[in-house]
Amino acid sequence: MFYYYGRKKQIAKHYPLPLYDVIVEPFAGAASYSLHGDNWRKEVVLIEKDKRVADIWQWLITEATPAAILALPNLHVGEKSSEFLHIVHAATKMAFKYKTIKVTPVLERNWEISKRVMASSLHKVRHWELIVGDYSIAPDIEATWFVDPPYKDAPGDGYAHGSNELDYPRLSQWILARRGQLICCEGQNGDYLPFLPLVTLPGVAGKLSIEKLYHRPTRHALQLDLFD
Repeated sequence: MFYYYGRKKQIAKHYPLPLYDVIVEPFAGAASYSLHGDNWRKEVVLIEKDKRVADIWQWLITEATPAAILALPNLHVGEKSSEFLHIVHAATKMAFKYKTIKVTPVLERNWEISKRVMASSLHKVRHWELIVGDYSIAPDIEATWFVDPPYKDAPGDGYAHGSNELDYPRLSQWILARRGQLICCEGQNGDYLPFLPLVTLPGVAGKLSIEKLYHRPTRHALQLDLFD
């Protein structure tokens, strides 16, 4: 819906399709999984701890109109902005650290594209629900759970609430206690669930980035595996 460091827009096609009528994203971010394909037609529940990101979602879900979004001023290289919605489009892991940012060609282009995307996608999110707070306050329901937390031991965390705030053993217990389908994302250092490689992506300075996945289709399927 909007640019966000670590979003899954480019690799959303690699994740399993949702098996339930409800999708819950406990670390919402830009909610690329819920927006992918026809996933958005499901009931979608977003949980977002960062109030600034939650405010963007609240505006998109309840207030914004396509005309109002398209009427937002364009950004021009060299000028400065302190608008958080502009700052997250800068395509930098440091975005959450900045209070003001200088517009680069990348930011100018990202903002121009994102305005069109947001305006054309508003109808997809009008029925979505937003909960502001920690992942642990997510409703205890049977659903497709798309869990995309800050990656464990990720250098230079690009979030206001990063990996240093997470208790990963506690998170893993919480994840496994969810009812329904589990789709959990991690990087190369993820070890608190039996993650498997999903895709390898080009990273910074020619380095490769490994995306990992833990998938439990249903709790019933897990029980069958245990007794086979």
